[in-house]
Amino acid sequence: MDEHRRSRLPVLDGLRLCAALGVVAYHYTAFDTGVRRAWGDHPAKVFPGLSAVTAYGWLGVELFFLISGFVICMSCWGKDAGAFFRSRVTRLFPAYWAGVIVTFVVVALWSTEYRRTPYLDAALNLTMLQRPLGAASVDGVYWTLWVESCFYFLFAFVVWKGLTLQRVTAFCYLWLVASVIAVPAKTPLFTAIVQPAWSPYFIAGIALYLIHRFGSDLTRWGLVAVCFLMCAYAVHDLTIQVGKTAVHRPLPVWPAVLLIAVFFAMVSCVALGWLSRIRWRWLTTAGLLTYPLYLIHELNGWVLIHALRDHFPRYLTLAIVLATVLVGAWLVHRLVERPLAGLLRAGLAPRTSLINQRREPDPRDAKPRLRVPEQIHEPTKITRPSA
Repeated sequence: MDEHRRSRLPVLDGLRLCAALGVVAYHYTAFDTGVRRAWGDHPAKVFPGLSAVTAYGWLGVELFFLISGFVICMSCWGKDAGAFFRSRVTRLFPAYWAGVIVTFVVVALWSTEYRRTPYLDAALNLTMLQRPLGAASVDGVYWTLWVESCFYFLFAFVVWKGLTLQRVTAFCYLWLVASVIAVPAKTPLFTAIVQPAWSPYFIAGIALYLIHRFGSDLTRWGLVAVCFLMCAYAVHDLTIQVGKTAVHRPLPVWPAVLLIAVFFAMVSCVALGWLSRIRWRWLTTAGLLTYPLYLIHELNGWVLIHALRDHFPRYLTLAIVLATVLVGAWLVHRLVERPLAGLLRAGLAPRTSLINQRREPDPRDAKPRLRVPEQIHEPTKITRPSA
């Protein structure tokens, strides 16, 4: 395969930025927090036209999961399980720790609308295990990190064995079958590990990367097609649920299904190399800000909206808040994520055992070799017989 196909794909960074901005717009202009409304009224009344569009911004999470399957498979190819573990720790935790601490402090010191997370729960958040252990999350968006972690846990077994086309394809089909079985089985532990609600996105992303790396094949496109149908079916009920519990108004289903189709089509175009000419460098920079933006935008943004809403027009307030969280994401990336990731990478680097470590011999430690003295042979005398 051509070398440029193995390198970073800026188009995926751009798609991740779009997904993050969609989630941000949804939380700021469509999501209804009930009695603790950041704008003081239902977002649909504050932004009547905009809210009708941004009410589907929650689907950015689905796009995140689809891209994640593609990117994780791409970045882990040729690596062992240790390298996979180190890459996930250094990628996820530095910005996450910063997000937890910043959000906890902002809510504790400046918010009267939103309740502070208990100290022990906030401390447990630093492990990213609060969801399975039943603790409160410092910010509601953290639930997706547990879903991602389950994906990493499952995929780590394939990385440990070594990524090959046959093994990854078999993993995708086995995970897909397990996801279908998990729905009627209703076994909590099995469901928590398999994540049947979200696994089709990861599986489709992996299959699309296999197409990107090895070319089109009926077994790979079959995976993508089945996963798309499962996602489209699931998003029907999920849209109705979001309308009832999150935006508190009916949402037509067809735009959600159409967006899922667009997501699959865009990542398929990336897999086929049709968008390989798009190499804008700013997309890579924007992609680096996506994760910290996602982590810090929700509660911090609501607290800022509540503080500014009575002093500025609503659209100016929205612009100020959006600019603030973008700058905050950049600061988290430059001041926390990059340096701390470097420290973690150095600390987690494998150390060679001292017993097996090879070093150059020290001349002072070398034992002198005993030299065998040279024997001096006298010349052989030739005795002549007497006459």
